[in-house]
Amino acid sequence: MTELIVALDTNQAAQAQAWVDNLGDRVNFYKVGMELFTSVGPSMLGWLKEQGKKVFLDLKFHDIPNTASRAVAAATRWGVDLCTIHAAGGIEMLRACKAMCGPTKLLAVTVLTSLDQEQLGAIGIQWPLGKQVVALAELALKVGIHGVICAPTDLQLLAALPRDFLRVTPGIRPEGAATGDQKRVMTPARAAQGGASHIVVGRPITAAPDPVRAAEEIIKELAQC
Repeated sequence: MTELIVALDTNQAAQAQAWVDNLGDRVNFYKVGMELFTSVGPSMLGWLKEQGKKVFLDLKFHDIPNTASRAVAAATRWGVDLCTIHAAGGIEMLRACKAMCGPTKLLAVTVLTSLDQEQLGAIGIQWPLGKQVVALAELALKVGIHGVICAPTDLQLLAALPRDFLRVTPGIRPEGAATGDQKRVMTPARAAQGGASHIVVGRPITAAPDPVRAAEEIIKELAQC
C-alpha cells in the first residue's frame, strides 16, 4: 500500500513535536525539510528516531560531488530513511552520493512540483517538462539511485520504470483542498493508483481543523486503492 509521509513544515521544534505527538501511531513517517532543519538543526532527526519514526530528510542536495556526497553521509549517520538529491547535479554527483548513502535510500529530484513549462523555459530548459522528468529519472536509475521524488502528475510518465524504483510524490491535495504554491497536484487515491510508493502531505493535515481526522481520512483513502 502507498505510504503516507507527513511534512513537518514549520520553523518551530515544539510545533513539529506537537504534530507528531498528536498523530501518535497513526503516522510513522515524517518529512523534515529546509525550513525546520535550518531552524532547529539535526536534533529533530534524532528526536524523531527516538520516537520510533521513519525520517525523510528533504534538503535536495545539489553541489559538487564531494560536497553533496559528504552531506549524504552525514544524513546517513543520523539514521535518515530517505534523502533527496537533485538529479540535475549530474551523473558524477549521483554516483558519489550513492557510494556514501549506506542504508539510507536516495530520491532524485526531477522537476520541482512548483514548476510548470513556462517556468522551465524561463530558466533555460527548452525540453518539454515530461521529457525532462523522464530523462532525469532514467539517469538516476542508471546509477542505482533508489527512486525519485516527482509530481503526482508525472507518475504516468514513469510507468515503464521498475516497480521497486520508488516514486515519492508531494503535491498531494485531498478533493476540494487549496493547491497553494503547487502547480501539479493530485488526490491521494489517484496518486496511489498511479503508482506512488509514498505520498507527502503537509498543510492538508497539519493545518486542518482536526489533523488526526484529516490523516485518518487520507490513510483510509489509500487503503481502498
